[in-house]
Amino acid sequence: MANAALLVIDVQQDFLPKGSLAVPQGDEVIPIINRLGGKFAEIAMTQDWHPAGHISFASTHGKQPFTDTVEAAYGTQALWPDHTIQSTPGAELAAGLDLPHAGLILRKGFRLNIDSYSAFLENDHSTCTGLAGYFREKSITDLYLCGLAWDYCVGFSALDGKQLGFNITVITDAVRGIDPKSMAEMSRRWQEAGVRTVTSEALPGR
Repeated sequence: MANAALLVIDVQQDFLPKGSLAVPQGDEVIPIINRLGGKFAEIAMTQDWHPAGHISFASTHGKQPFTDTVEAAYGTQALWPDHTIQSTPGAELAAGLDLPHAGLILRKGFRLNIDSYSAFLENDHSTCTGLAGYFREKSITDLYLCGLAWDYCVGFSALDGKQLGFNITVITDAVRGIDPKSMAEMSRRWQEAGVRTVTSEALPGR
């Protein structure tokens, strides 16, 4: 597909079953994403890459994951179990991913005091990751998103990508989410923002 790229978000060991922040059925996206790889000449991947003691870790604050929050300079920060710590097995890309022609692996969330859900902007909504510039230099206008998780990193990447001027499509059968309620809310926000959704079967082959 001309001027299009596949953006594979955070398919990492800690987000798979038995990982420290497992997304239910997260491993189910891997074979679908591998098949999608054959449809795109341009592929980029993101990798959560947190330092130890990251602001998003409940353990950093002596609080409980999933329920407690803290106030950061950019607003309320949800707290999670320690996950995707730099250079640990949990931060590695899923072993089953087979995308040998991916041109970029972009690491995000590596700043100690800013979390980063979106592939384009960190949670302060002003610090850029550089991904938008990468795609623009390649004259990419259409991005197809897949990976983990629907209601967080995929979801906010879709919204930010749209706001930055890209045509955004989420490949829904190649995404899994954490919570049905927040997934439904994210889907509503996609619709309002003009983010398209398709299934992998609906995409033309190369």
